[in-house]
Amino acid sequence: MSGPAKFKNNVKISERHGAGEWALERVCLLLLMPLGLWVAATGFSLAGADYAAVAGWFTSPLNAGLLIATVVIFCTFAALAWKVIVEDYVHTAGAKTLSLVLVNLVFFALAAASVFFIVRLALGSAPLPAGIGA
Repeated sequence: MSGPAKFKNNVKISERHGAGEWALERVCLLLLMPLGLWVAATGFSLAGADYAAVAGWFTSPLNAGLLIATVVIFCTFAALAWKVIVEDYVHTAGAKTLSLVLVNLVFFALAAASVFFIVRLALGSAPLPAGIGA
């Protein structure tokens, strides 16, 4: 136990950092709304396009930048959401710590790989290193 609860103006004061994470999650969600519409519109406009057209779309700095921002904001939002799920439903201290570390690593790796491949496409490189894939 951490001791008696602290109050300010008859409202319990949070002893942790939940309010900041809640605000960050809402900001990420607000940013993802227009970015999600942009991704959907882009997906519809590029549907059926050939590789050269899609590669040309990626070479635009604005498109690549917005896509990188979308990926990073989405991974941040998803990591925060999964953190809440783990904290609410995993009760063993060791399992909770391991789960939080794994969640953060998975979303960090996903964001890093996504940014890496978006930058490669934006610079006109092949999407995969030579010898891998078709």
